[in-house]
Parts: sequence; C-alpha cells; structure tokens
Amino acid sequence: MPKQKTHSGTAKRIKVTGSGRLRRQRAGRRHLLERKSSRVTRRLEGTGDVAKADVKTVRRMLGI
Repeated sequence: MPKQKTHSGTAKRIKVTGSGRLRRQRAGRRHLLERKSSRVTRRLEGTGDVAKADVKTVRRMLGI
C-alpha cells in the first residue's frame, strides 16, 4: 500500500495542540475591515476549534 499524503493546504491552516485538539484561524479578518464594527473584529481574534462535524475529515486530511 502506498503512503497517504498530507493535504498541504489543510496542514498550513490547521494546527494540532498537545492534547490533540484541532485549532484554526477565524474567517473574516483579512480585508474590508473599515466597515466591520470593532465588536466583530475583536470576536474574530485568535484561534477557534474545528467544528465537531469536520474533525474526522480534517484528521484524515492531516494523516493523524
């Protein structure tokens, strides 16, 4: 059997924590920030967890 390749696009976007959780950046902080309220841009700071429904798919893409 050939080895499974890591999906490099996913690997660049998602990091695995020491406990095995999957963390990702939130969408919507790249451009058009002038019209977004400060409340929205603060809410989009930092990292979030990958949705529970997507964890199995993402783990397979990362080869975990």
